[in-house]
Amino acid sequence: MEHDAPQTSALAAGLKARCPRCGEGALFRSGLVLRERCERCGLSFAFADSGDGPAVFGILILGIVVLAGALILEFKVGPPVVVHVIVWGLLTPLVAFFLLRVLKATLIALQFKHKAEEGRLAPPD
Repeated sequence: MEHDAPQTSALAAGLKARCPRCGEGALFRSGLVLRERCERCGLSFAFADSGDGPAVFGILILGIVVLAGALILEFKVGPPVVVHVIVWGLLTPLVAFFLLRVLKATLIALQFKHKAEEGRLAPPD
């Protein structure tokens, strides 16, 4: 792995979806598709494997936000069901996309910062 000391914080790189080493190059090619390497510093993103972590945290966070929002809207305003369908049907996928992007980028930045690698079994003695 090509690990140098990061010049930016993992949280800042995650929020901006930038390279965890230089903090300038874009992390994603489009949407949630990871680039092969940073266009600025050349860091290979081959080490990055966020797995299902961002999706799990995203589901939990988004579930709480949407449920709380729907309950507040229902009890404060009491709109027809169609309003809930329109508001939460449009808002949920948009928030989910941006939340997944931030969570995935932050997890990748943390993997870089802490030099996380795939677990290996110790060789037999």
